[in-house]
Amino acid sequence: MPIELRFESTLAVSPGQAWSWITDIDRLREEMRPWLRMTVPAGIRNLEDLAFQPGEPLFTSYLWLFGFLPLGTSRLTLRELNPGVGFVEESPMTGMRLWRHERRLEVQGSGTRVIDRLTVEPLFGAPLVRLFLRLFFANRHRVLRHRAP
Repeated sequence: MPIELRFESTLAVSPGQAWSWITDIDRLREEMRPWLRMTVPAGIRNLEDLAFQPGEPLFTSYLWLFGFLPLGTSRLTLRELNPGVGFVEESPMTGMRLWRHERRLEVQGSGTRVIDRLTVEPLFGAPLVRLFLRLFFANRHRVLRHRAP
């Protein structure tokens, strides 16, 4: 049975600024620390720089729990990439029957709301995966909120 989770934060930045943050590889990796480290091929700086074909893997990334315990791989695959609006990632991933991450931006007053929706189906350990994802994405949103002035 799939796990569905939602996380959101309102940031005191323009949608353009928020978009630059959520597509910048270094900023994405910063959001993941200290929980997870994800490798990215040399030279990739931004999701928008990639030759995007919906549903086609962009690259294979190695995932490391706490930066040093190997978790497996993810074949980063975007279904949608809508500049200034958001993206949908559906990546084949070790230990998952399904990994779907939707990240959207919405104008919220004078700021921008970042909304993450996850639908995942782990092969095993669903309660542990749910707990990990809650902690991991709560941290990602904490990093986003601290980044905003």
